[in-house]
Amino acid sequence: MKYKRILLKLSGEALAGKKGSGICPETLGNLSLEIKKLVELGVEVGIVIGGGNIHRGVAGATEGMDRTSSDHMGMLATIINSIALQDHLERAGVYTRVLSAIEMKKIAEPYIRRRAVRHLEKKRVVIFAGGTGNPYFTTDTAAALRASEIDADVIMKATKVDGIYDKDPETHNDAVKFDTLSYIDVINKGLKVMDSTAITFCMDNKIDIIVFNVFEEGNIQKVTLGEKIGTIVTKA
Repeated sequence: MKYKRILLKLSGEALAGKKGSGICPETLGNLSLEIKKLVELGVEVGIVIGGGNIHRGVAGATEGMDRTSSDHMGMLATIINSIALQDHLERAGVYTRVLSAIEMKKIAEPYIRRRAVRHLEKKRVVIFAGGTGNPYFTTDTAAALRASEIDADVIMKATKVDGIYDKDPETHNDAVKFDTLSYIDVINKGLKVMDSTAITFCMDNKIDIIVFNVFEEGNIQKVTLGEKIGTIVTKA
């Protein structure tokens, strides 16, 4: 295996499947089986999930809602998604822990870095919920932060497209796919891989990012084994 400890970043929209919003049980089931394959290989898996399938903080703010309140709702949405994924993983026979940046002792463990690392060492999948616990920060930034804290080998950003393009491939037939990019390239070209805070954090802490299509069966395992799939963002 090329990577022994990974941070898998899932968007909330990914959990919605073809429904577009809410949570799709079939999609969660398929994701759980893919993650189970990694655990069986001995990979240590941390996961950060967005909440866009339920509520997106920035979107609420643009509609007149107080940004802090809207972001708090978004953080709660990530906790809902995390509990849903935990349920499916454990039904698939994968030991899982949800660690929340927002304290909710009755439904999730509080996030403590050493506790998270210990769970990973015991081959439990750790789902980091609640973002960073602060408003104005996206779950992309939370993924970069948690990856650094747990000393992950890579951030695997799971999307519905097979990499990073110079423009939206769903609306532009002439979109060109990149195989490799530097952090500076992503920032200078204005590519919407992650927000600029997350990209800068990864650059400062030398964390590679691989963007790939999570809906193609076996891709998560292939990326972990080192196959050239998707686009890698790394140092120049």
